[in-house]
Amino acid sequence: MSHRTIWGFVFLFSLAACIQDDFLDDSVLEELRINTSPDTFSIGQTYQFTARYTNRIGEVEDRALVWNSSATDILTITNTGLATPIAEGISTISVSTTITNGEVLTVEQITIVQADSVPFELMRREGQIRTTSSYVLEGDFTVQEEDDNLIVDIKSNYRASSSLPGLYIYLTNNPNSIANAYEVGRVDVFNGAHIYQIPGIRLNDYDYLLYYCKPFNVKVGDGQFNN
Repeated sequence: MSHRTIWGFVFLFSLAACIQDDFLDDSVLEELRINTSPDTFSIGQTYQFTARYTNRIGEVEDRALVWNSSATDILTITNTGLATPIAEGISTISVSTTITNGEVLTVEQITIVQADSVPFELMRREGQIRTTSSYVLEGDFTVQEEDDNLIVDIKSNYRASSSLPGLYIYLTNNPNSIANAYEVGRVDVFNGAHIYQIPGIRLNDYDYLLYYCKPFNVKVGDGQFNN
């Protein structure tokens, strides 16, 4: 048997293994999320809140937003999301938008106003990587912002199969598709802790890690960020 024939069998075997997963519906729920923001303010500080809406395919869309503060004597917020603390106490910031079926989608964030100066405390999100295929893929991770970069910190319990013909990692809002996803790059670490540093990405821009067999266009696994 020639080397070319042997390679052909290897290629077909890899293809069969990679495409054995069932077809996935690529639709997701519409979502509204308040972007990275502090949960503790000092009187005299202001903060520009922003929010992100994603449609049924996980694509970010501009939508008309309505901002509110539950206690305007503690903290006020404008129609554009600019918050101004006035007095010590607790207020809940909310943002709403009308989604495709006409329902109003609302998300909230509790904010604390203190008299003393405090630094903005930005969130950190975490999750677990899971396989959605026959290949080994597992591990914990955290994501946080640092100096205008998004840091994806894959923990020491991470393991991934090195036998895939081309494994790539993405950031996405739709774990069933790489459409509208951000390609982080080819996976070259298959065991243990490592970090991806991604410039210009905010903490709440995406909700999932997606591992994808790029040569054969098949999902291998994912990891959802917690809230």
